[in-house]
Amino acid sequence: MEATVERDGTLLEFLKEVHPQSTTTTLRKMLTQGRVTVNGEVAHRAKHEVVSGDAVHILSRSKAEEITPPPTASAVDIDVLFEDDALLVVNKPAHQLSVATDRLEVDTLHSRCVEHVRRSDRNGWCFIVHRLDRDTSGVMVLAKSKDAKRELQGQFADRSVHRLYLAQVEGQPDPVSGTVRAWLMEDKHLNVKAVNPDHPQGKEAVSHYNVASSNGETSLVEVMIETGRRHQIRMAMQHLGTPVVGDEKHGATTNPNGRIMLHASALEFLHPETDDPVRFEAPVPRTFV
Repeated sequence: MEATVERDGTLLEFLKEVHPQSTTTTLRKMLTQGRVTVNGEVAHRAKHEVVSGDAVHILSRSKAEEITPPPTASAVDIDVLFEDDALLVVNKPAHQLSVATDRLEVDTLHSRCVEHVRRSDRNGWCFIVHRLDRDTSGVMVLAKSKDAKRELQGQFADRSVHRLYLAQVEGQPDPVSGTVRAWLMEDKHLNVKAVNPDHPQGKEAVSHYNVASSNGETSLVEVMIETGRRHQIRMAMQHLGTPVVGDEKHGATTNPNGRIMLHASALEFLHPETDDPVRFEAPVPRTFV
């Protein structure tokens, strides 16, 4: 489809005019997939300025793949699940820090995301919204503006973000579904331990779980968390007597894959700019199947 811009504005505004039946999320995906050109040049930014007379062409997915150049050897090593002007959603690998600690590590997921953003905008930045443990893989969202960060962190604080994890555990939880409600605290050495509900430093941790499959020796458990406490799921599985495979700190005796078998499989929230519900999923690592 090709159309001519009749009045100045942003590319997203124009796309909404010519595709009123499409959601903002769908239109943004067209941009991130390289399916929109302005005067023959691929445009990825929703806020790309268009002026009267510009020719906007919406390509099919196959055509977009043909004209999109392959990644170069210098491309940043991150797995991008989605990106627009407000968000960068990535699939974090296991064994990588989300952000630098007091040791000031140079290579973190955050540093790579900042480098990725600055390839197209030298003043760009990514803000941490939430974190995943070093050994946890899966969906992680970063904000590309302070406003988006503030809005997303508000949703996390309000417990309105839907967070689904997969955990491979030793044995099988009994019962096979339920809720683990605990109060956790971190000591000065960053060790997490369960405390009484009335402990002044205790924070509530709520984890809903369901066994998806089991072979007797191990089980694949889906866990939906209401709160985002450090080591929350690992502590919950230990409480059930079925520690996460590879999590020696919380009682596991096996580690066949050289990692803690915990994966953030899905993240759902309201887009900070449009209020549209969006959901992002990270492929399940083969070792979990």
